[in-house]
Amino acid sequence: MQTKRLGNSDLNITTIGFGAWAIGGTGYEFAWGAQTDQDSIGAIHRALELGINWIDTAPGYGKGHSEEVIAKALAGWSGGRPYVFTKCGLHWDEQGKIFKVLAPQAIRQECEDSLRRLQVEAIDLYQIHWPTDDAVETDGAWQTLADLQKEGKVRWIGVSNFNVEQLQRAQAIARLTSLQPFYSPIKRDIEAEVLPFCLREGIGVIVYSPMHSGLLSGAMTRERANNLPQDDWRSRDAEFNEPKLSRNLALAERLRMIGALHGRSAGETSIAWTLRHLAVTGAIVGARSIKQVEGVIGAADFRLLESEIKMIEEVLP
Repeated sequence: MQTKRLGNSDLNITTIGFGAWAIGGTGYEFAWGAQTDQDSIGAIHRALELGINWIDTAPGYGKGHSEEVIAKALAGWSGGRPYVFTKCGLHWDEQGKIFKVLAPQAIRQECEDSLRRLQVEAIDLYQIHWPTDDAVETDGAWQTLADLQKEGKVRWIGVSNFNVEQLQRAQAIARLTSLQPFYSPIKRDIEAEVLPFCLREGIGVIVYSPMHSGLLSGAMTRERANNLPQDDWRSRDAEFNEPKLSRNLALAERLRMIGALHGRSAGETSIAWTLRHLAVTGAIVGARSIKQVEGVIGAADFRLLESEIKMIEEVLP
C-alpha cells in the first residue's frame, strides 16, 4: 500500500488509517451506539492484514476504552507494529459529558494514562484534540506537548481542529508535525485557508470523517438515519436530519454511481475525493467490523479522474 511521509516526521503512513472513535462503545456524549470488543479487535486485525499501518484514537473515545481495545488488539497481533496516534484535552464527567481541559498538569496526566492504556513506552503522534477560546491557554498546552516530546514521552506532536491563526501561534512555539481537521465532500471549509497554509508550511494533514461519519458510505439510508438509536450522536446531528438529509443522500448516490464505474463503493469514492487534495497526507477511516474495513480499503489506491471530480462537485453543498 502506498505511503506518504507525515509532515516533518519520520512516519511514513498509508494513505488511509484506522479510525478508532466508534470502537469506544457507548455511555458518553459522542458515542456511536453499542459495540463489542470482539468486533473491534477483528476490524483492527483485518485493517492491519490489508496493509494499513496506523491507528488514530483518543481518550475521549469511550472514556479511555478505545485505547484499551487497541492495546488488546495489538497484544494479539503477530505482524508488524502499526503507528498509534492519540490526543489530549478532552475530559468527561460521570454522565459522560465531554469538556475541554488544557491545563499543563492535566495534559501530563492524560499522557501517562494513555501510555498505560495503550501499553506503549512512547506515543507515535500526540495531538491536542480541540483548542479552547483562550489563546494563551492553548499556547500553554502546545508548549506542554513540546516538552513531552523532548522528554521522550511522545515522538511527534500535532493538533486537531485548529484554524490558521491557531496554527501560526503554535508554529511560533514548536514545530508542528500535523493537523487533523474534519474534511468531507459535505464539510469543505478548510479548503479556503487551512489546507493551502499546511501545504506551504509542510504540515502533514490527516483528515477525519472523510465519509462524513458514514453518511456518504453508501450504507446510510433514509430509514436507517431516521432510526438511529438515541445513544448514537448522529441521531442529533443536522446533516442526518431533514432538510439536509435528502441533499446528502443525493450526494451519496452520485458517489455510488461514479465509484461503480471502477468497482468502488460510495464510501471509497468519498475518501478518494478527500485524498485528491495535494495537502492531504492521509484519511482516518473508521470501521466497526471486518466487513466495514473490507468495504473501504479500496480507497487507498483509488484516484478519481478530473471529469469525475467535476461530476461530484456539481452536487456538493
